[in-house]
Amino acid sequence: MKIKRSEIWTVNLDPTIGAEIKKIRPVVVVSSDAVGALPIRLVAPITEWKDYFNHNVWHVKLVPERMNGLSKVSAVDTLQLRGVDTQRFVQKLGKVSPEIMKSITAAIAFASISQTPSFFFRFQNRG
Repeated sequence: MKIKRSEIWTVNLDPTIGAEIKKIRPVVVVSSDAVGALPIRLVAPITEWKDYFNHNVWHVKLVPERMNGLSKVSAVDTLQLRGVDTQRFVQKLGKVSPEIMKSITAAIAFASISQTPSFFFRFQNRG
């Protein structure tokens, strides 16, 4: 099974603990295609969009379209990154555009290293 960066897949995220995102749900693959010999991919889970996410720089909005295979407005939650074995991958839904992938990468960078929102907004276009 070929699983590549920027693809959206449904993945079985159970079992979980506490506030971790649960169940079978869509994710965006964020790990590089060139990294790793193990059958593990770094993913960012996708959840239903909430209006208050507009104020969270770690949520990247996804609008349903043919390319991504989503059925409702959603958000990539870059605070819930997780390494998962490829055996957890269920079905490929689609992929995100290079522009959206750039926004996801910027949100990950902000969530993990930045102390100021200005860093993030140089890289993200929230359109």
